[in-house]
Amino acid sequence: MNEIAAPTGLFDRAIKRITGVWRDMAASVAREDDDSIEAQMNACLAGRGGEVSARNRAAKLAETYLRLDDAGQRQFLATLAGFDADPQAVARGFETLQAAADPAARAAAQATLRRLLEPPRTRLLTQFTTIPDGMKFLVDLRATLLGLTRGDPHLAALEADLRGLLANWFDVGFLELRRIDWSSPALLLERLVGYEAVHEIRSWRDLKNRLDSDRRCYAFFHPRMPDEPLIFVEVALVQGLAGSVQRLLDEKAPLLDPGAADTAIFYSISNCQRGLSGISFGNFLIKRVVALLSAEFRNIKTFSTLSPMPGFRAWLEARLGEAAPGNFSEEEEAALRAVAPGEAPTAEAALTAILHTRGWFRDQARLRTVEPVLLRLAAQYLLRESRGKRALDPVAHFHLANGARLERINPLGDTSEKGVKESATLMVNYLYDPAKIEEYHEDYAGDGRRHTSSTVRRLLRG
Repeated sequence: MNEIAAPTGLFDRAIKRITGVWRDMAASVAREDDDSIEAQMNACLAGRGGEVSARNRAAKLAETYLRLDDAGQRQFLATLAGFDADPQAVARGFETLQAAADPAARAAAQATLRRLLEPPRTRLLTQFTTIPDGMKFLVDLRATLLGLTRGDPHLAALEADLRGLLANWFDVGFLELRRIDWSSPALLLERLVGYEAVHEIRSWRDLKNRLDSDRRCYAFFHPRMPDEPLIFVEVALVQGLAGSVQRLLDEKAPLLDPGAADTAIFYSISNCQRGLSGISFGNFLIKRVVALLSAEFRNIKTFSTLSPMPGFRAWLEARLGEAAPGNFSEEEEAALRAVAPGEAPTAEAALTAILHTRGWFRDQARLRTVEPVLLRLAAQYLLRESRGKRALDPVAHFHLANGARLERINPLGDTSEKGVKESATLMVNYLYDPAKIEEYHEDYAGDGRRHTSSTVRRLLRG
């Protein structure tokens, strides 16, 4: 049983605290005859009074949004999206630019046109950054927008404006890298539990194990969101490459002296803020952590991930359904049909039946037959399947784009329900060689070349 309560109550308390602060700020805003959302937005843009008045009006508008139900929030966002650039003013500005006769006039006309093209809603969005927890409010606002933009060009345009602002405000140069350990504030530890997206943290004991002396956890933070991790990575300091996440996270395993470790295994990377989707920090995080660990532990020479293949099982099921010629050799077909539950007319049907048998990997006869087939197909999936120039598997694309090498595919790497369902128990080691990261990144970014070890290459037939 999960011993850790879901973080919903924690977030509810945070929202209540925030809205309480905003309510106090908003109380000083004079009541208007028209207190509609549109009127409040116009008042924010009008900017009457000084900075304090501007912050209080922004706080009142934010509090108004949070008090609305889902339908009300969508209408709020639709109203905000309506504060777009004036098309007639833009047209006049463009005509002025076309008519400009000399460089000075053109420069002035271009500057004017740029101002006219900036929608008033971006100024409104920027005002929220001046209130307490305003940056987090905007991140969550975009998370809501991402679920509403389909088929709505006005909300899509608003989302694009907000994404551009957040991309500038959350540039990696503004972020702080911090280590999280067992002595970190309870609030932060609770959030770590709630945000873990790869391997569920099942209990406080599990969390403590992940933060012990032979483990490391690092996260990026923004100065305006000091208690909210943006992305974090969990690292195990071990000897040799790890091939099983269950063994890696075994709470009963003895502690290893970090001074005796020769390998750092990055086994979980979790993005924490949906509202920052599409704004990448992961590549910078891994490289920064590699540099930190290299400086702290001279004995650690190998930096590798233990990564899932979240798209493998779906790809494999589709391939088996197609029954394409050449999927299996005659020997493989005979072996698969021999260990399948019931009669199977083809190797595809046999492997499908096996993978749909609960606990199939615990049957040693089946495992001996299925394992080499899955490893070969996984190597094909990772090295040959593509979306354009990029690897089809999203995790493979992430690490290859960051300059890693595909080092090893591990059978029985994740035997959890999720691991069986998504990747048929397989996990992957991606190796980060500090001396090769930039070269491998350029090769993949340029022509899609995927660097891999000879061990993985040998898994491919032909």
